[in-house]
Amino acid sequence: MRRLFHLSGQHRTASIDNLLGLLLAFNAGAVNAGGLLVVHMYTSHMSGFASQVADGLVLGHGTLILGAVGALLAFMGGAASTALIVHWAQRHHLRSAYAMPLLLEAGLLLVFGLLGAITLTWPTPFSVPLTVLLLSYIMGLQNALSSSMSHGRLRTTHMTGHITDLGLELGRLVYRNPRGTPLEERVRASRPALRFHGGLLGMFIVGGVVGAAGFKYVGFVWVMPLAALLLALSLPPLRRDLRRSAYLRQRLASLGRRVAGRRRPAVPARSPDADGPSFDPPVAAPPASPSKPPPPPSPPFPSA
Repeated sequence: MRRLFHLSGQHRTASIDNLLGLLLAFNAGAVNAGGLLVVHMYTSHMSGFASQVADGLVLGHGTLILGAVGALLAFMGGAASTALIVHWAQRHHLRSAYAMPLLLEAGLLLVFGLLGAITLTWPTPFSVPLTVLLLSYIMGLQNALSSSMSHGRLRTTHMTGHITDLGLELGRLVYRNPRGTPLEERVRASRPALRFHGGLLGMFIVGGVVGAAGFKYVGFVWVMPLAALLLALSLPPLRRDLRRSAYLRQRLASLGRRVAGRRRPAVPARSPDADGPSFDPPVAAPPASPSKPPPPPSPPFPSA
């Protein structure tokens, strides 16, 4: 549990970022490969969607343009959501700034696992099913998180940059320095960089194999283990903040009261002319005023 707290906690080191990056690369590979089997497109491939916009403009294909624009906007919306959550948490001195986006991603994967087949038939204004927008949003959320926590060094939903850096290090590895080259001018490969970029690529591919097999033989519910992994990563810092932060407890209590107030059904007012028995309480009759005593008899008159 303490190790999980450090993985998604506030204090970051290169080794912690690398370990969390490996886990997130596995998750992204599984979701991306499974998305291809479900919606027949890679939902984290924003370069492809940007090219799709250009192709649609040249071909005059409005549906192609709308689908690509929807995926791009969903991905950017996920990245923007991570920025809002992280900066809000840091502004209030919470240690779960990087755990909250993971918790949101776990919840969305849970929704996708339970309702994925239904979202395939939900239309959207972008001529693609809701599933595409949901997966693109999740990938944007995660990629922005990995970039934010590592100050731009990590990308976990696409491997273009890491494959480029891996190729650079391999070129430096096989390069032969001429004899007599000064030590400070020699070209050398960085072994830690080779392990880092190669590890991310390997975990992405392994996640893709596991995700594709899971979606093929199990179905949408296969994302439940992925959601459980992200939930396990996000809960330790959140639990510590709930114990230490009065502000966070107050905000959650206020949110709970607001949700409970919306769910409470309102009792409609009953019209006095409505049919059926009235449920108004009976009106008590006013108390009777005390009767006055009869007047005394008048005395008899004397006879003449």
